Amino acid sequence: MRNIVILGNGIAGITAARELRKRTNDAITVISAETPHFFSRTALMYIYMGHMEYHHTKPYEDWFWEKNRISLVQNTVRSIDFANKLLNYADGQTLTYDVLILAVGSAPNMAGWPGQELRGVQGLYGKPDLDRMEADTKDITHAAVIGGGLIGIELCEMMHSRGIHITFLVREKTFWSAILPAEESEMVTRHICAHHIDLRTETELAGFQDDGSGRVGALLTKAGETIPVQFAGVSIGVHANIDMLKGTALETDRGILVNPFLETNLPDVYAIGDCVQHRTPPPGRKPVEQIWYTGRMMGETVAQTITGTPTLYKPGVFFNSAKFFDIEYQTYGNLPSFLPEDGSEETFYWQHATKNIALRINYRSKDHAVTGMNVLGMRQRQNVWQDWIAGQQSIRHVIEHLAEANFDPEFSKQYELDILNRYNRQHPDRLVALLKAKKGLFGKLSQHR
Repeated sequence: MRNIVILGNGIAGITAARELRKRTNDAITVISAETPHFFSRTALMYIYMGHMEYHHTKPYEDWFWEKNRISLVQNTVRSIDFANKLLNYADGQTLTYDVLILAVGSAPNMAGWPGQELRGVQGLYGKPDLDRMEADTKDITHAAVIGGGLIGIELCEMMHSRGIHITFLVREKTFWSAILPAEESEMVTRHICAHHIDLRTETELAGFQDDGSGRVGALLTKAGETIPVQFAGVSIGVHANIDMLKGTALETDRGILVNPFLETNLPDVYAIGDCVQHRTPPPGRKPVEQIWYTGRMMGETVAQTITGTPTLYKPGVFFNSAKFFDIEYQTYGNLPSFLPEDGSEETFYWQHATKNIALRINYRSKDHAVTGMNVLGMRQRQNVWQDWIAGQQSIRHVIEHLAEANFDPEFSKQYELDILNRYNRQHPDRLVALLKAKKGLFGKLSQHR
């Protein structure tokens, strides 16, 4: 019987442990310095906002692990002796392994600003970060968030829910404009301001000032402005948590380098989750993708390979989802913030005249095959869009059948015909789509009666 050790108890490591237990009687040990049990990291903001308590974020009862013979260890691994298959704990203890899965996650970026070590300056990644934030924002009135993106907007919403005044520093002209096309970025920017967030665009941080007690008291911008704050949440991305592994026999770059089977350069050592960098990324994907669901998929994949069924990591069509306060956002496929300069792609964009609802679809110029989409304020069915993009359906087909993708609650207002009318005004040669779309929409509505 082998001893399979998993370093990290996030979604990737825990999925691997559960899938392994379904397939093998080998000993399984999961090690984490963060928490004794797995919890949903994406729910951290809701704990802070009072919508949930920590125990609500644990998908499995505490007895689940012993019942399924998965040993949980809360300890810090100081170093790994790969030659002798030995883990060295910070407290001097050791643990040997036969198979090692590295699921060590990521950590928030800092940019080397003066004063970034002050109390009250932090990112948000794990439970210790939430605990520090809880302590350091108690009874404060003014905080800052540095850097846009999904964690940045979450930090704003979290502290805004407690009545804390937020100064939000974004170096771009509009929010998340490196990812969102101009229209979507401008919509979300207006929405942030409508929530009374003091959004400072085209503003870069120069450093932090001490309030005299070792705590942040102000931030300095590169334009020379001093802004008094009592807390600063940093959201400028994350990096693979691999400092301990650098300089060892394990090959790393921006992350732990793996092949399509999630194998590293060392025998019996695998890597999954946020810490991974793919030597050859799957089609349509990036070498580093630090997303919750990709960690889960890697956990499922590596368990099959380790138990005798070598399995390629195939995440399929890219997707992601988020919230910008109360605007829900979904994206599928490849949709960059700018169209390619070579004219190889075109875009169709519809936005409601008065509501924060929008849909964008990119498609290839040569054959009109859909390549990616963004949707804000409407819910869409993941399987439908993934089938359309993977099957290279045409923009015309997608517009005609758009009602099939609608996943809004029953009796919600429908916008498919408005979208189609906009499309037909832009493409008068495709009016034939109207009849098919009406049939599809009315059929969907009749199912709700």
